[in-house]
Amino acid sequence: MAYDLLGKNFTPPDLHAKVTGKAKYSEDFRVDGMVFLKVLSSPMPHARVTSIDASAALAMPGVHGVLTADEITTNPRAPGETILTNEPLFVGHPILAVAADTEELASDALEQIKVTYEELPFTVDPLQSLFPGGPNARTEGNVANLGMDLRTVKWTAQDFAAAAEGQLPMGAPVTEWSFGDVDAGLAAAKVVLDETFVTAGLGHHSMESRSALAYWQNGKCYLFGSTQSQSFPIPGIAQLVGVEPADLVYVSEFCGGGFGSKGGAYPLMALPALMAKKIARPVMMRVSRHEEYFMGSARAGFQGRVKMGFAADGRVTAVDLYIVQENGPNTGFNDWTSAAEAVSLVYQPPAMRFRGVPVLTNTPPRGPQRGPGQNQIAAAVEPLVDKAAKQLGLDRLAIRRINAPDSAAKIGSMQGGVTSAHLKDALDRGAELFNWAERQAGSGQRNGAKVRAVGVGTAYHSAGGNGFDGLVRITPDGKIHIHTGVGNLGTYSHTVTSRVAAEVLKASWDNCTVVRGDSSKHLPWNLGQFGSNTSFTMTRTNYVAAMDAVAKLKEIAALDLGGAPDDYDIGGERVFAKSDASKGLTYAQAAQRAIELGGKFDGHEVANDLNVMTKASAAGVAGTGLVGVAKDNLPRTGTVPALAAGFIEIELDVETGKFEILDYVGVADCGTVLHPQGLAHQIKSGAVMGIGMAVSERHIYDPQNGLPANIGLLQAKPASYLDVPATMQTGWVDIADPQNPVGAKGVGEPVQGCATAALLCAISDALGGHYFNRTPVMPDMIVNAAAKREQSHKPLQVNTA
Repeated sequence: MAYDLLGKNFTPPDLHAKVTGKAKYSEDFRVDGMVFLKVLSSPMPHARVTSIDASAALAMPGVHGVLTADEITTNPRAPGETILTNEPLFVGHPILAVAADTEELASDALEQIKVTYEELPFTVDPLQSLFPGGPNARTEGNVANLGMDLRTVKWTAQDFAAAAEGQLPMGAPVTEWSFGDVDAGLAAAKVVLDETFVTAGLGHHSMESRSALAYWQNGKCYLFGSTQSQSFPIPGIAQLVGVEPADLVYVSEFCGGGFGSKGGAYPLMALPALMAKKIARPVMMRVSRHEEYFMGSARAGFQGRVKMGFAADGRVTAVDLYIVQENGPNTGFNDWTSAAEAVSLVYQPPAMRFRGVPVLTNTPPRGPQRGPGQNQIAAAVEPLVDKAAKQLGLDRLAIRRINAPDSAAKIGSMQGGVTSAHLKDALDRGAELFNWAERQAGSGQRNGAKVRAVGVGTAYHSAGGNGFDGLVRITPDGKIHIHTGVGNLGTYSHTVTSRVAAEVLKASWDNCTVVRGDSSKHLPWNLGQFGSNTSFTMTRTNYVAAMDAVAKLKEIAALDLGGAPDDYDIGGERVFAKSDASKGLTYAQAAQRAIELGGKFDGHEVANDLNVMTKASAAGVAGTGLVGVAKDNLPRTGTVPALAAGFIEIELDVETGKFEILDYVGVADCGTVLHPQGLAHQIKSGAVMGIGMAVSERHIYDPQNGLPANIGLLQAKPASYLDVPATMQTGWVDIADPQNPVGAKGVGEPVQGCATAALLCAISDALGGHYFNRTPVMPDMIVNAAAKREQSHKPLQVNTA
C-alpha cells in the first residue's frame, strides 16, 4: 500500500537539539539549592556490612546527609536488585550515599566514613557454585530468575564426572521442555554435532551513565532520569521512590543509550529522590564511567551444550540444548529461555529438548541487552551450522535457506505460530547485495600471512506486543498533537510511530506536534522501548487513537451538517460530505465544536478499558480540543518475529590474530519500512555492536578475589570506527506484516546477532574450519588456533582475560 508519510525519510524534531548540544540529558539540569550525591560502593564481591560510622563525614561543613540501606523501605525483595544494601553482592554494589554542596566535597566525605565488613563466600563461575559444597553468590541461595523463587541447587559429583573433559556437565535442570521425538531425530541424522560453548557476559556501557536529578514539591517527586522508555518505567519508579504514580513527574526527553538496560525502572535512580526527601534539597547524582560499569547492568553469559542432528540435505532433524546462565547476583533476565525459543524458530527442528539453570554469581547485575539470549545463541550455534555444512558438503547459505522459517513456522515449547517470517527473502537479498557466490568461491585465498574469508549469519528476536493506548488531540487552531509515551532511545521511534496517526488523519506532517518526554505533558500508557517491539506495538496505538479521532470528526460533521457519520470522509485536514466536498468542517472548526459538545468528544468521557495513566492524561487535556483516545484491541495471534541476515568479508592475519573487515551487508525482515534512513542506521549500528560482541567485549574477573580487570571502555571493549568498515550496505524485505494495520514490525535486536554470527563464521572460515565455540574470539585465540597450540583458557572457563 502506498503511504504519504510512512516509508519516507524526514527530519526528526529533536535532531537539531542533538547536533547543536542543546539537548538536555538528565545531568544537564540544574535547580536552585541543588546538592550532589556520591555513592560508597563495596570493595568486596560478597560481604556483610557490620557497622557504619558516618559521624566524621556529617561533621564536615557543606555535607547535608548520609543515606544508608537501613533507611530504605522501598528496596525490592530478594533476589531483586537493591537501591542500597548491607549485603553487597559484587564489587561496586552501592552501600550508602552522601549529599554535599559539591561532588568533590561528597567524595571527600566518603573517605571519612568508616565501614566494617564481614567477608562472605563468593563465586564468579556458575559451575563452581553448582558443584557440591561450592560457594553461593547469596546467603539465601544460588539460583533465581524472572518468575522463579530464590533457591539453592547443587549438582552431584557424579554429574560432573559423567562429562568428558571440556564438556558441559548436565545435572538436574530447573526448567525443561520438549516437543517431538528428539532421540529419533538424532538417530536419523546424517551428521550429529555435540558441542560445548561459552558466551561471555559483558557490560552495557551506555554512553550516558545513570545520572539523575530529583526534588520534591507539594508532595510530588520530580525526577529527571535516563531511560529508553518514557511511560513504561513510571509505575516502577514510583514504587521505588515510595509514591503513587500520579505523584511522580518523570522527565526523560533524551537518553544516551540503554540497549535494554534502561527499558524500565532501575533502583539506582531512586537514590537522589530518597536523599532529596530526607534532606529537603534538590539532589543531583552524576554517575561516573567507572561507576556505570558496576551499576549499569550487563548481558548474561552462557555455558552451554547443544546436540544437533542434520539430514543429508542440511535440514535440522533434532536439537538438544542445555544452558547454564551466568545470572549475576540478582533476578537477572530470561536470556536462557529466549535462546531456546530462538533455536526453535530459526532452524525449525521437528524435535527439540531444552533444559537449563540460571546460576547467581558475584558479578554486576544482569539485565536485557540487545537481543537477550537470542544473540548469544546465534553466536554459539551459527558457526556449528557452518561445521555441519562443511561435513555434508553443502553451501553455507544453502543450509540456512533450507532451515529458514516462513510464515507457517512454529516457535517455542508450545509450537505456536508467527505473524509473518521472510528469512529466506532476507538471505536472498543479502546474497545478491553481497555477491555471495563469487565471494564464497574466493574465500580462503592467501596473501602471505593474510587470508580472505566470508561468513553469513542469521538471528531472531520477538518484535511486537499489543494492548496499549494511544492519544491524539486536535486543537481549535487546527494543530494535531500526537501524545506518545515512547522514549527517546536514539532511534526516533517516538516520532516514526507517531506519523501513523498523521497518516490516518491525512494530515500535513508540518502541522503535527509530537508531545513526549515529560509525564506532566499527559502521555498515554505505552509499552517500553525494548525487545524490538516499538514499531509494531506503537504503530497500533497511534492507529487506534487516530481512528477514534476520525470517527469523532465524522460524528461531529453529521451532527452539524446532517446525515450519518458514514456519509463523510476526511482529507486536506477537513471532514466533508462524500456527496459534496464543499460541505464540511475544517479540523480547527471540528475541534472547537468538540469543546462545545464536551463528553467523549473533548476527552471528558473515555472508555473504561484504558489504562489509569491514559485516563489521567485524557482528563488533563479534556476541554482543549477534539481528543482521540483508545486502547489497542486489534487482534493479534502468534509471535511477531524480527529476523535478520548478515554477510561479511574479512582479511585475517594468522600471525597477529588481527583482521580487517572489508565489507558488511545487513538485511532485515521488518515488515513495512517506516523510516528508511532510521532502519539503515539500525542495521549498521546493530552490526557495530555485533562486531564488539564477537571479538572484543567481555567481563574479566579474577576468580581468587572477585575483582574486575576491564572496567573502562578501552579494555572492555566496544567496537569503534576503527574496528568497522568505512561503508556498510543495508537492505530489507519490505513485506507487510498482516497483523499490523500498516504492516510494520521491529528489527533492532537481530541486526546485532546476525553480524556477530557472520563475523565468527568468517574467522572460522579463514582458519580452515576451526570452531572456537566461544565469544569473544580474541587475537591470542586466533594465533593459538593457527599455530595449533592450546588456548590459555579451559573450554568452560568464564570471565577470562
